[in-house]
Amino acid sequence: MKGARTGIIASTLALCLMSGAALAQELRVTVWTGSEAHLKMLNGIAEKFIAKHPGVTVKFETVPVADYTQKLTFQVAGGNPPDAAWMMEDAAPAFENAGLLMDIGPTVKAAEGYDFADFSQPAMALWQNGETVYGIPFSTSPFMIYYNKDMFDKAGLEDPGALAAKGEWDMKKFQEVSKKLVEANPGKWAFEFKDGEGYASRMTHAVLPPIRAYGGEMWADGQCGFDKPEAVAAVQQLHDMVFKDKTIVPPGEQGDYFSGNSAMTVNQISRASKMPEAGFKWGIAPLPTGPGGEAPVIGQAALVVFEQGKNKQLAADLVAEMTTKENVAIMAQFFPPARKSVLESDAFINSNKLVPADQMKSIAAAIVKGRVHPAHEKVPQIFAAMAPKMDALWKPDANVEEALKGVCAAIQPLL
Repeated sequence: MKGARTGIIASTLALCLMSGAALAQELRVTVWTGSEAHLKMLNGIAEKFIAKHPGVTVKFETVPVADYTQKLTFQVAGGNPPDAAWMMEDAAPAFENAGLLMDIGPTVKAAEGYDFADFSQPAMALWQNGETVYGIPFSTSPFMIYYNKDMFDKAGLEDPGALAAKGEWDMKKFQEVSKKLVEANPGKWAFEFKDGEGYASRMTHAVLPPIRAYGGEMWADGQCGFDKPEAVAAVQQLHDMVFKDKTIVPPGEQGDYFSGNSAMTVNQISRASKMPEAGFKWGIAPLPTGPGGEAPVIGQAALVVFEQGKNKQLAADLVAEMTTKENVAIMAQFFPPARKSVLESDAFINSNKLVPADQMKSIAAAIVKGRVHPAHEKVPQIFAAMAPKMDALWKPDANVEEALKGVCAAIQPLL
């Protein structure tokens, strides 16, 4: 009898161990940030989710931004997608149309106290098709000018924030102050493209803000806009600043704004997390206006769940948790929200201890007025076709108009 009881106990223990193993699940979430501050915040949010789901762990896996979409594509194609991921706006249509993303609408809408209607409809445009919800934006972040106030002071110049407040911060002034900045700060650059990747992974982010400031567009409604007069004029100005004025960091060199080697760059509020280590006074200002007026550019990213994922329902529950009003308010210090209630609150204006309230107001205004970076279901092919043509553009003797006609010839069949 004793042996029978021992056998029953052993079987019960084995069953419990098997059940524990079945319950133990790790959710893998790919992100493109390696920032200690960002990851600490994300892990803090994940801990709330884990507390509600015993046996579950959440791992945030950093993939460098320059390779992010490509590596994510390889993981999905190889049958090993993450459970959830950050996804950039330009990649969204391709993943959606290929049927790779789970409809997380039923999950988030059913979450207690979620209030799906609180999300801005313009912000949801890329991530929703009728009732189908492919992703929830966690960042609707405008491109802003980061500036090194010490370098402006050394040149005896008003900084972009002061110029914007006076209505004098435009593309003409941008070029004018850039010349004075390099004269007053020998060995330094006036401007660096976003993330120092303006000739590679960020090639569209480099040219889009000035093109829109001039009143143009890269592409819209199936038509290429690179060869239009507005775009040609905008890119010609950039080309002159790179090769004639020698104020913008040229191909093959690194400016590294965050180390104090460039007076200005374009980036988003999330990069403010790098500024405590910068060692100089700094600020954030709107993009320069142009002949086309004020034209803020918004970069957007959403949390998505993959249809092929091994834990897709649990991953959808995680996305719902990460995008509650409470957690969106927490993330707003680095990632401007798509939730109207958070964006319109004083809490958002005062959410980032590194950025003064008046500068946060500029960020909020740019979100309201801005337009998202153009997206397309064939973005990977478009970028691949565009890359060699853009390389030809960034040569000292390039004919800008002819080079941009070449860009349109390469990408128009794909649009």
